[in-house]
Amino acid sequence: MLLVAAIAILVTMALALTRALMGPTVYDRVLAVNMFGTKTVLLIAIMAFAMGRTDFLDLALAYALINFIGVLAVLWFVQESQLREQRRAEAAAERSATGSGDE
Repeated sequence: MLLVAAIAILVTMALALTRALMGPTVYDRVLAVNMFGTKTVLLIAIMAFAMGRTDFLDLALAYALINFIGVLAVLWFVQESQLREQRRAEAAAERSATGSGDE
């Protein structure tokens, strides 16, 4: 039964990796990477249960925390870069509307 669960998790990891590579937007890719990290935590937990090593669960929890913080950091970076681009576009439009562009 654990083997079936591990295979199912590996299949979903492959699908998430495919989505991360093909995703049309940045948010699709980030979501796919987050899903891949979550499935990795599940796979580590299954391995811990199969081998009878509960100390692997601590590793799984640490990996889950790192995954969560990493996804938040990437999303913050993407949001800030989009806001920066929006401000640049608004400033360029304002300069062209007032006629004080570089001529």
